[in-house]
Amino acid sequence: MKTKKPRNPDHVRPRRQPGPSDEVIAGQLADLLTPLLHNQMSLYRQLDLRSRILGLPLMVAAVLTLLWRQVPSVHELTRLLAREDLLWCRAVRVSQQALSKRFLVFPAELFERVLKDLLPLLRERWQARPKRPVPLAVKVAQQSFKHIWIVDGSTLEALFRKLDSLQDVPLGQLAGKIGTVIDLVTRFPVEIWYREGAKDHDTNFMTEIVALIKTSQPLLLFDRGFYDFSFFAQVIDTGAHFITRLKSNASFRVERVLSHTTEVIDSLIVLGGGPNGQPLLHLRLVQVKVGRVWYGYLTSVLDPAVLPPYVVADLYRRRWRIEEAFNTTKRLLGLAYLWTGSINGVLLQVWATWLFYAVLVDLGDAVADEMGVPFDRISLEMLYRGLYHFTQARAKGKATDPVKYFADPENQDLGVVKVLRKPPTKLDLSPYPI
Repeated sequence: MKTKKPRNPDHVRPRRQPGPSDEVIAGQLADLLTPLLHNQMSLYRQLDLRSRILGLPLMVAAVLTLLWRQVPSVHELTRLLAREDLLWCRAVRVSQQALSKRFLVFPAELFERVLKDLLPLLRERWQARPKRPVPLAVKVAQQSFKHIWIVDGSTLEALFRKLDSLQDVPLGQLAGKIGTVIDLVTRFPVEIWYREGAKDHDTNFMTEIVALIKTSQPLLLFDRGFYDFSFFAQVIDTGAHFITRLKSNASFRVERVLSHTTEVIDSLIVLGGGPNGQPLLHLRLVQVKVGRVWYGYLTSVLDPAVLPPYVVADLYRRRWRIEEAFNTTKRLLGLAYLWTGSINGVLLQVWATWLFYAVLVDLGDAVADEMGVPFDRISLEMLYRGLYHFTQARAKGKATDPVKYFADPENQDLGVVKVLRKPPTKLDLSPYPI
């Protein structure tokens, strides 16, 4: 009996044609990005990149079009480019070979610089939206911490060998690993690092993380992939703090019990100091019962008046937002479907995808503010898919503004606002629950 050939669902591309364009959305992208592209032209010239058709403005427009309109291939992008204006660039005829080669060699750092120049502008726009409520646990943490960041690593998928540039790549070879820091409050990326070693452990990003937090001193949320006593000590030494999960086999000594009820146990503990030279750590262990299961959270914030026990648990639960960001970039925006096997090409796609992700988050936050709902209630996937319906409505003269269109009660069947499965429970803010 013949066995079925292994199938990677991320490599299934059901689309056969690009989605429709829209002048309003294209105009908003142009307003955001064209000033930033001009700012990068000096670096473009420093890299000895001569003026050419496939320069920085057109390459950024082409890549964003690939993502926004879900163009199925570079071949189809070449056809589009010959017949349509792409965002801020006029239609121009280039060969598919020239465009494919450009994806292999175009400096990815230019896309990185555009993203990092865009983020401060998007943060200012976030600050200007007062109607969108912030979760209560986040408000409590913001009283003591200017930044609340989520840290995690994610392995990029196997390279797709159908492309000519990948024919000599071994089957199943992974494309590397990214370490990412996301702002819990705004959802924008703070920093992204790339490593070629797809099997590298998350702790390999410790040096970069420690360097990043030295001046900002944030509250970090990370999972047990970063469970390393020396890393804990380095974070504390910088003046930053963290919340993570306790390992099931962890050995510790309880110094003092702060609270003890049937639902929560809050204790000061001593961790580490073993024979392997582990540092001696004075931490706080918050154990919360959910149903019949107890969950343990470690934090370097020792004062429950700063972060009450249930706030610690609620904040760590929000660590899942970075998993949602990975899901959006990899599955929805196609970072799981890599265009090229060169390191530069992979990086170009990484930066471009996170750039479009940041723009999509900004649109989602604007919709949340217009409706006066928490950003948690906005589905970026349904928002992204709803752009098609906005385009059709605008073509019929029924819509002019995507934010007002998605906030309109008549359009709630698009699923942009998530339906609450159960009413939210009131968060206990007591430092010492009874």
